[in-house]
Amino acid sequence: MSDAVTRLSVEIAGREISFETGRMAKQASGAVVVRSGDTMVLSTATAGNLRDVDFLPLTVDVEERQYAAGKIPGSFFKREGRAGEKATLVARMVDRPIRPLFPKGWRRETQLVTLTLSVDHENPYDILAMNGASAALMISDIPFPQPVGAVRIGKVNGDFVVNPNEEDLLENTDLDLIVAGTEEAILMVEAGANEIPEAEILDALDIAHSAIKKLCRLQWQLARKAGKAKSEVEVPSVDARLLRQITRSHGRKLDRATGVVDKLERQEATKAVEEEVFARYAADEDDAEQRAAVQLAFDKLEKQIIRERIAIRKKRPDGRRADEIRPITIEVGVTPRTHGSALFTRGQTQALSTAALGTTREEMRLDTLGLETRKYYFHHYNFPPFSVGEAGFMRGPKRRDIGHGALAERALVPMVPSIEEFPYTIRVVSDILESNGSSSMASVCGSSLSLMDAGVPLKRPVAGIAMGLIKEGDDYIVLSDIAGIEDHLGDMDFKVAGTSEGITALQMDIKITGVTFDILRDALSQAKEGRTFILGKMADALSAPREELSKWAPRIATVQIDPDKIGLLIGKGGETIRGLSEEFSAQIDVNDEGQVLVYAQNGEQGDALAERIRTMTKEVEVGDEFNGKVVKTTTFGAFVELAKGNDGLLHISNISPGRRVDTVEEVLNKGDEIKVRVFEVDRERGRIGLRLAEDPDVAGKTVEELKAASASGGNGGGDRGGDRPPRDRGARREGRGGGGRGREDRGNGGNRGRGSRDRDPDRG
Repeated sequence: MSDAVTRLSVEIAGREISFETGRMAKQASGAVVVRSGDTMVLSTATAGNLRDVDFLPLTVDVEERQYAAGKIPGSFFKREGRAGEKATLVARMVDRPIRPLFPKGWRRETQLVTLTLSVDHENPYDILAMNGASAALMISDIPFPQPVGAVRIGKVNGDFVVNPNEEDLLENTDLDLIVAGTEEAILMVEAGANEIPEAEILDALDIAHSAIKKLCRLQWQLARKAGKAKSEVEVPSVDARLLRQITRSHGRKLDRATGVVDKLERQEATKAVEEEVFARYAADEDDAEQRAAVQLAFDKLEKQIIRERIAIRKKRPDGRRADEIRPITIEVGVTPRTHGSALFTRGQTQALSTAALGTTREEMRLDTLGLETRKYYFHHYNFPPFSVGEAGFMRGPKRRDIGHGALAERALVPMVPSIEEFPYTIRVVSDILESNGSSSMASVCGSSLSLMDAGVPLKRPVAGIAMGLIKEGDDYIVLSDIAGIEDHLGDMDFKVAGTSEGITALQMDIKITGVTFDILRDALSQAKEGRTFILGKMADALSAPREELSKWAPRIATVQIDPDKIGLLIGKGGETIRGLSEEFSAQIDVNDEGQVLVYAQNGEQGDALAERIRTMTKEVEVGDEFNGKVVKTTTFGAFVELAKGNDGLLHISNISPGRRVDTVEEVLNKGDEIKVRVFEVDRERGRIGLRLAEDPDVAGKTVEELKAASASGGNGGGDRGGDRPPRDRGARREGRGGGGRGREDRGNGGNRGRGSRDRDPDRG
């Protein structure tokens, strides 16, 4: 490979995607910069030392650099740390189509690294990373056999779009389908959808494959112009003579062992046969070469027996029919103090899904390169080692856990109500308690049930099923609800989640190149039948969301106020809103549009606080009644707090209907609570006139009658009603200092100190 820069490009759906090598990271085995618009990624492939292992030592890392979007990391250290969820999911998408193509016997440490260099928020970087990793392998000395291309298909305004822009993905698309494959076949599918029919998914896959072929051809050109010579790899071969010997001596016994229905019993029976084989053909434990040869032969025989039994004799390890679902049991409300829970068991796979509802302040904030900055619904998946009968370290979620959690989350997102419809932050956790295949789809079913148990108004329940494929020559069989061994030894893992109306999520990995669209069509059709069956079982346990939330869930009330009243609600320095929160032991959130969310521990508290907010922020009208508190007495009457920030005047002549009093204090004192009715509101002069609610002059009268009486001055208080305008309590308190209580009297245009004997001008 020369030091010259090589740059090639291809047009995909009207946009240029370019591949450049020879300018950056030239000491890596292969390095390619992939660009679309102003989004750029650097993808590298490097081979290290030879490892004495019996698996492919491949590592894929995606590093999001915040500078790529002109951002500084939000962490305390102001630098990127462990890869976030988005980068982890992209790394998995890079890995899944590439890993099966590596030649058997490649045992050198291999690492694929992608760095985001620039992000334009129009062209997502994940597709570029997938193509870049393949291109870096193609130009390196690593014996990677053929290129992998990747594209995204969206459905915008009813039409399929190849590589839609990021804003459309966030706001306008009913389908987000990522497809990777070679020139011959599709290898990987990852999708979120809004109840898309199966036939449309197939059409989208066909469109995607046409674009993938262009990307693969470009990578071949890049490899011819700038590629290195490939390293030699010795493909391990099975000793045919040894295989025949093991088949004759232990073939029938292994056939019986692998046919045991129970997973753990089957593993024990198979292990016992394996130990017999090693005792007979590799008794010397120091002879590593012979033991490796026996292991290869035994593994091949086991795989051959199971695959032939399934594909040709149409007999699955647990005896089921190809389209048969394992027995399902469902319990809801299994954990009493949680907001919603469900225990979903299918065969030997069991998921406990639990829902928790929180306030909008508990949303997940995203510090990523994407346009989305927060999430109000998220799903977490945990796979403890005891679920498969093993002991192991538990050090946080692994990449697989993050991937399965994201898949279940994506499956449910289209059915979860928006934050405007249901103003809660929602978290669901699926703990896998037993696993024998398809635990991610069990978590989809369990999570749907737990949300309904919590009273979350899902549009429709969602179920998931994992499909498999065994193909031997021209014989093949599509399997519904695959078990672990069928996944391990099979040719396809096709997870499909959706409702009765259509698909909401897909994840497919194919290990062979001979999967046709006819096979995919059969798999999708069979998956729909299985999904319908599982939805029926779920409906038997819980057919619809509960009408009321759990009593342990916080209660949310929504109050719409005039945006001009937001300051009144908050108060000076937040004094008013804090006081309300403390009084009612609740949380209050208010946005710029005047939407107030009240979160309380129970419905009674929430309703009372919501009513208080409505009262204090509404425009006071003639005829309104209040349970008010006397906040000040004067020579001409008592000021009554109707709500925080709203005071009205009860004139001294109206304090005791039917008799004359000389001082207010004969009847009322500061702190007294009384029921009053508004009979006058003068907004221009800023005053509110009050009468006692039981006063014969106002009791039982209509609003129109009160307004007429107020206008004619025949109510005994008329003009004198409101020497004080509605006022913010916080502002009024600020005027109190030392020994005096300064207070502005807008009705008279002056200030009165405490002790003033100024009379109401109407009283002379």
